[in-house]
Amino acid sequence: MKLSCLQENLNRGLNQVGRAAATRTTLPITNHVLLATDQGRLKLVATNLEMAISSWIGAKVEEEGKITVPARLIADFVASLPSEKVEMSLSPRAKTLHMKCGRFEARISGIDAKDFPPIPKVEGGITTTVEAEALRQGIGQVVFAAAADESRPVLTGVNAEFDGDQLTLAAADGFRLAVYKLPLATPVSQKTIAIIPARTLAELNRMTTDQEEAIEIKVDTVKSQALFRLKDIELVSQLVQGTFPQYSQLIPQSHNTRAVIDVAQFLRATKTASIFARDGSGIVRLVITPGGDKTPGKLTVSARSDEIGDDVGEIDAIVQGEEAKVAFNSKYLTEVLGVIPESQVALEVTTPSSPGVFRPVGVDNYVHVIMPMFVQW
Repeated sequence: MKLSCLQENLNRGLNQVGRAAATRTTLPITNHVLLATDQGRLKLVATNLEMAISSWIGAKVEEEGKITVPARLIADFVASLPSEKVEMSLSPRAKTLHMKCGRFEARISGIDAKDFPPIPKVEGGITTTVEAEALRQGIGQVVFAAAADESRPVLTGVNAEFDGDQLTLAAADGFRLAVYKLPLATPVSQKTIAIIPARTLAELNRMTTDQEEAIEIKVDTVKSQALFRLKDIELVSQLVQGTFPQYSQLIPQSHNTRAVIDVAQFLRATKTASIFARDGSGIVRLVITPGGDKTPGKLTVSARSDEIGDDVGEIDAIVQGEEAKVAFNSKYLTEVLGVIPESQVALEVTTPSSPGVFRPVGVDNYVHVIMPMFVQW
């Protein structure tokens, strides 16, 4: 193998695929990144056997070849190089990659590419496309609600329902639920439901930052695999096995009180209260008070800790219905308010012991439900 490419392109490619490389593993080669020439370009691949990321970068290829080298090592080395041309050559017998950039050079010992795990090809199932911005927004508003612990594996994924020209994403961790609907650019031929690991979608979201073209999605539930194809990147992931809970039953269909609140003010008051909530089990109390003839309604956001003190913030609100009290975990409240792009949010409450429902004002494609915390009022 003999080729040259720009340091900034190589650095970007290694950063993209490196996040799929395994960190703790009994299979050492999954700590490596595969470098291979591919039709006049340099192909970079990393996998942890659950997710694989491939990236192609422009290169001047003089001799074909491939090798695997430690992902962390080569990424750190390339990141430290000047922004110049990087020359790479491989001595086949020694399995050593020689790299040269400006006045820097290195020799990196690798493992034969034939030992690298094969990357699955997703060919069956459904194929669709979705606008990058729509998918980015959808993932951003649900992925954080997926469970982090593995006690219930299905909750570590995001339930993706492809139906006609619509994709519904849903995530839940037992304490909250986020549901987002977005249009598909290409309708699917058959209704398909798959649970995609939340980590996969989080990585996909990072990759779509500069993506303008539509993203191609292939889902094969028989082989339990999904493929996301971007401009110069492909991400293949295993699906989570199991059945996602019937989440529609968790969304309250009625409420006694509805308050429309400015998102930025609500978020500021919540962040302020969460400082005092740290020592108080993370509890933030909300009191919704209807307005009078000449006074607006208000939302009072408070937190208290027996050891450090308390805090109260007030925000104007448009209130329909009766006075209401409810308490939420400050982290859950901060996270949902932090991802709503609209300027106003509606909070619907029934009783202090029933879930609170958050809906952005002006759109009807997102709903977020948070279970209440039980407190002494």
